[in-house]
Amino acid sequence: MRWTAAGARRGLLPRWAVAVAASLALVALVASAALLGSAAWAAWADGGPAAPVGPDSDPGPGPDSDPGPGPGSGPGPGSGSGSGEGDPPVPAVGRVWPVGVRPGVLRGWDPPATVYGPGHRGVDLGASPGAPVRSVAAGRVFFAGPVAGRGVVSVELTGTGDPPLRTTYEPVKASVKQGDEVAAGEVIGTVETTGRHCEGPCVHWGLLRGKTYLNPLLLLPPWLLNGPTRLLPVLGVPLP
Repeated sequence: MRWTAAGARRGLLPRWAVAVAASLALVALVASAALLGSAAWAAWADGGPAAPVGPDSDPGPGPDSDPGPGPGSGPGPGSGSGSGEGDPPVPAVGRVWPVGVRPGVLRGWDPPATVYGPGHRGVDLGASPGAPVRSVAAGRVFFAGPVAGRGVVSVELTGTGDPPLRTTYEPVKASVKQGDEVAAGEVIGTVETTGRHCEGPCVHWGLLRGKTYLNPLLLLPPWLLNGPTRLLPVLGVPLP
């Protein structure tokens, strides 16, 4: 079609003008997408990746419920887990296991090498649903309630420094409330069946000082961790 004054009056454009307009619209669309992508990247880089949620992550106002940590080597610097050279030692103030007399450790302490790396910030203890859960040492209930659909109880341990050590237990149906004083061995709840952390029923037991995760088995003295010492008979020696 030829471009004429009559065509202009009817609002028609020549093909080359239509092509130029379409090209300009495409360039504007690509530029807008690039700006949005740059803004999203800047926001992500400024805030960093989101913290993982689960039994080994710290839910903030509540307890650890852990990124989540058998024996293993210590984590790298700044990982938020483990015990570095500047960290105070963990006192063996535990007087009982959280469940049972000497429960099986289904999964041990395995701190991650990085903040959000894979690992296990705590230990999993075999336990039957409905079994009583006890505070391993004396302290004050720091938190008791649901976290991500699981019941959690956290206890600040008395006389363990500033900030104090804090133990966490889940999944637990709490029988205590925030602020309650508890004695070593006092029942703080029962094992729930809603946990999905283990293949079977278990209690995830964690330990923190501030935001640093530690191995909760360090709370147990050798006689409790390894069982009582048994005296064996000495053969071939006459009685006095």
